[in-house]
Amino acid sequence: MRALVLARGLGTRMRRGDGDAALTAAQRRAADAGLKALMPIGDRPFLDYVLSSLADAGVTRVGLVVAPDHAAAAAHYAANPPARVTLEFVVQPEPRGTADAVLAAQPWTEGHPFLVMNGDNLYPVPALAALASLEEPGLPAFDADDLVRTSNIPAERIRAFALIAVDDRGYLTGIVEKPALAANTLVSMNVWRFDARIFDACRDVPQSPRGEYELPEAVGLAVRRGLLLRAIPAVGPVLDLSRRADAADVERRLAGVEPRP
Repeated sequence: MRALVLARGLGTRMRRGDGDAALTAAQRRAADAGLKALMPIGDRPFLDYVLSSLADAGVTRVGLVVAPDHAAAAAHYAANPPARVTLEFVVQPEPRGTADAVLAAQPWTEGHPFLVMNGDNLYPVPALAALASLEEPGLPAFDADDLVRTSNIPAERIRAFALIAVDDRGYLTGIVEKPALAANTLVSMNVWRFDARIFDACRDVPQSPRGEYELPEAVGLAVRRGLLLRAIPAVGPVLDLSRRADAADVERRLAGVEPRP
């Protein structure tokens, strides 16, 4: 099984100053550079925990979507190669959004099914394993109330995620960005299983209002064109490392965890 980890973004929220964030000197350097995936958590980069969770879920080959200048990540993993996954770098020439990032990885997938996920989120292994074991495209459908209870993600941040609608057969019917939360809300955390049929939608999706080609919009287009995506009920925790203030809590939650990428 293959997985594509999206780490090309500019890290705008991470670069933003936050006087209340408790960061070590090494964490501050990573934050200033927008390198969320390489943010030190304990003495390991956050990406090591992501790769370890993928290995636990049965993934053996990982493509990391990066900028053309990815010397820091390349140097780290040249010196510390993962033992349980094969890590390869997939260059997205310009930061044109997550749908464009997936499109950049089309040659790397070689026609195989693959998972896609954010590089600044640590997902629960049971959700990843269930997704990897599917025989069709799909996504975990996270319970919003559970995410607030179990994760480091407050309710106001959940509102920035995509609400999903599922039919009585368990298939995705729609995605709503920045919804108003209600009871029993199901949320997409931007982790998916795709096959080659997603690429046409990534190629055809229009730019979002902020000028990017967004993966949730591409998924919505693919669904409208007839692609079926199985929604798997999922619970957290999902750890989010998108802001400086997240680092201390993520480090606390992962204390004593030894990643084995």
